[in-house]
Amino acid sequence: MRCPFCGSFDDKVLESRTMANGESIRRRRECISCGKRFTSYERIEELPFMVVKRDGRRQPFEIEKIAKGIERALEKRPVSTDVKDSLVAEIEDQTYTQGKQKREISTSDLGELVLKKLYKIDKVAYIRFASVYKHFNNLEEFVKEVESISREENDA
Repeated sequence: MRCPFCGSFDDKVLESRTMANGESIRRRRECISCGKRFTSYERIEELPFMVVKRDGRRQPFEIEKIAKGIERALEKRPVSTDVKDSLVAEIEDQTYTQGKQKREISTSDLGELVLKKLYKIDKVAYIRFASVYKHFNNLEEFVKEVESISREENDA
């Protein structure tokens, strides 16, 4: 496996975990050359898992898009890379499990799954992701969402 940091082909597997009911394997690797860690996934090539857009179009599920959205939401937040990687892996696993029968998931179900996970980790990241996902039309909708989080935290 080529290291995404230095390009070396020398690495060692630190941990392997079966995911999505045995349909994929997640491997944590460490580059021998530069010492950085990265994650690789191994899965059987099958019919593509699809995401059903709001307008009914279907496109292949790409975990990289979710990872980018989560990365943007968590930008400059006190959340470690390991927590981010774990979050993305959990979302991927739950996505495949949730849409197993039809081999598809709606963008609304996928967005809600991401929001639930972000809410538990970081409220600011939750608001950042929600502002894009929920398509707030005006400031009032944004403020209502922030106030609902404030109320929940005060009630807890």
